[in-house]
Amino acid sequence: MDIVLEITDTFFFDHIYAWVLPARATPFDFPDHLSANATSQAFSTWQYKPATSFFSFQPPQAAYMSAWARDNIYRQGVSLFLITWLFGLLIYFVFASLSYWLIFDKKTLEHPKFLKNQISLEMKQTAISLPVMAIYTAPIFLAEVRGYSKLYDSSAEGPGTWYDFAQLPLFLLFTDFCIYFIHRGLHHPLVYKRLHKPHHKWIMPTPFASHAFHPLDGFAQGIPYHLYPFLFPLQKLAYVFLFVFVNFWTIMIHDGEYMADNPVINGAACHSVHHLAFNYNYGQYTTLWDRMGGSYRAPETSMFDKDVKMSKEQWEKESAEMEKMVKEVEGEDDRNYEPETKKSQ
Repeated sequence: MDIVLEITDTFFFDHIYAWVLPARATPFDFPDHLSANATSQAFSTWQYKPATSFFSFQPPQAAYMSAWARDNIYRQGVSLFLITWLFGLLIYFVFASLSYWLIFDKKTLEHPKFLKNQISLEMKQTAISLPVMAIYTAPIFLAEVRGYSKLYDSSAEGPGTWYDFAQLPLFLLFTDFCIYFIHRGLHHPLVYKRLHKPHHKWIMPTPFASHAFHPLDGFAQGIPYHLYPFLFPLQKLAYVFLFVFVNFWTIMIHDGEYMADNPVINGAACHSVHHLAFNYNYGQYTTLWDRMGGSYRAPETSMFDKDVKMSKEQWEKESAEMEKMVKEVEGEDDRNYEPETKKSQ
């Protein structure tokens, strides 16, 4: 995250911190600095060092004009919190909106299990959760920035050129493995209603449901992403790419477009089965761990036929199974669905 921090410092935070927390002038000519002709300037001992050898940004004058220099631990903590929160919101609204308008089938809004005001509720849950998740996540990013992780810049600093390519599938396999068990644990009766139920409120999710979690739920499922660079080497730019990809993938498996009729990929169809039937398909990217854990359920072939998928008969079948599972998992269904008048339109 030091690369992201350098970019945001250069274009935003340097100016903000210089304005909010300006550095005091250093009295080199004391006591003459008290005179009207004094020319002493604010002084900072911080020296610029690029976060990566691939590119750099010349710091503006404001970078040397704050009492909190760029390497100040408190400044870094505040900045990383704001980046995690606001950058997360930006990714969420941009990608989720594009997915909703370009991919998501609006006929889904007529499904009998689509909630009243669901999209606004999904956005509200996300808006509440993201700043809290950012509070939990910022200290981990801070530890990375201050050099406690195994993040590296050039191939010469890492295990080798071969690892520059191998780290991507290794990262996905590791996080997929961890998330499977975390996600399955969140379905334990002692945990589900307290933490994971808010996300299962969305029986027919839209892309805006992708980040609509309880804050602790969302943070728990994000732990593997942050844990990996503390256990294994990971190239800095790859880490930034994977951070964006993970958020994009989370949106994609909630877009309702069942393209990946593949026994290996845990796509939107597999994840839709999870939202409808609850106790299946806990994986994030693949079906591997679900298969090994006995929790895999293949999407029906009818789900890939748009006419059948959006038929009243299919919806009634899905609703009947979902109601049965709700009684088993939750007991009482306290969701507020769309009025009957709209469902019949």
